[in-house]
Amino acid sequence: MRSENIIVEDLRELYESIGLPLNKIDSSSGFTIHFLQDTFKNLPYKSKSFRPNYFSFLFIDNAYGKYTIDDKVFEVNPKTVYFTNPGNYRIFQWEKITDVCLITFDEAYLKKHVHADVYNNFSFLLTETVEPRTLSEIEFNHIKELYKLIHKEYLLESPFKNEIIGSLMVVLLLKIKEYFFQNYNPIYEGNRSSQIVKTFKRNLENHFKALRKGNQEKQLRVQDYADMQFLHVNYLSNVISNKTGKSISTWISEKTITEAKVMLQNQKLAVKEISNKLGFLESSHFSNYFKKHTSLSPAKYRENYSK
Repeated sequence: MRSENIIVEDLRELYESIGLPLNKIDSSSGFTIHFLQDTFKNLPYKSKSFRPNYFSFLFIDNAYGKYTIDDKVFEVNPKTVYFTNPGNYRIFQWEKITDVCLITFDEAYLKKHVHADVYNNFSFLLTETVEPRTLSEIEFNHIKELYKLIHKEYLLESPFKNEIIGSLMVVLLLKIKEYFFQNYNPIYEGNRSSQIVKTFKRNLENHFKALRKGNQEKQLRVQDYADMQFLHVNYLSNVISNKTGKSISTWISEKTITEAKVMLQNQKLAVKEISNKLGFLESSHFSNYFKKHTSLSPAKYRENYSK
C-alpha cells in the first residue's frame, strides 16, 4: 500500500490523481462542498492511500462502505459524521451512495472567513483522529439543513460568497461542537505520542497567535518547542515526523506561509508590517522566504488574490 501513497494539497488534486471527474471541484478559495453521489457513479469503488493537506467533514445521510484512517478502519453507516484533519493517511471504499455531502477547507480559509482564533473556539480541529459519530434523525437533519444552505451559497456568485459561507460554517461547527465535543480537549486524548503531537500543534498555534498580536518578536526554533514539553529535540522531532509525516521545520514553514497569506489578503497591512509580525528581521528575508515556498512574491500573491 505504501508504494501507492498519494500526497495531495487539495481535493481537486486528489480527484485528478485517481481519475475522478473534476467538474464539481473548485479548490481555488481553499473551500469545496459537493455531493458524492454526483461523482461516484461506478460502485463499488476503493481509493488508493492518500495523505491530504486539508480538513474535511463527511456527512453521510445514506451510504455504506469503509473509511480507513492510518491503521483504523471504520464502517460507513447512515446518519454518520466523519471529521479528519491534515496529516493522516486515508482510504475510502464505497459500496453504496445515496446521499453524502463532503466539505473540505484549508487553514487559511478557516482563519480568513470562519474565525481568526478558530482553534481556541473549536479545539477539536486539532485532534489527530476523531471517531465517526452517529446522530439521531433530528440531530442529523439539523446538520443537513446547514450543509445544504452552504452548498446553495457555494453555487452562487455573490460578492459576499465567502463571508456568507464562513458565517454558516461557524454555525455548523457550533452544532457539531454541541452534538460531539462540548467537553472535548484534544490535549488529553490518546496515547503519549498523540499527546506530544497535539501539544506541539497547540504550542505552534499559540506562538503564531502571540506573533500576530505583537506579544513576541521572533519565531521559535525546533529546540524551543522541545523545551516547552521538556523533551530532547531529537525525540520530539522523531515523534512529530512519525505521527504526522512532516518534520517540525515543515510544520513551522507551512504555518508561516498560511499566516502570511491571511495577512496579505488584508490590503491595509504593508508587506514590511507583515514581515515584522511574523518575526523576520528584514522584509527582504520575508519576501525571499515567501517566494521560496509559493513561487510568488508577497506583492504578486496579493495582486492575484485581489483579482
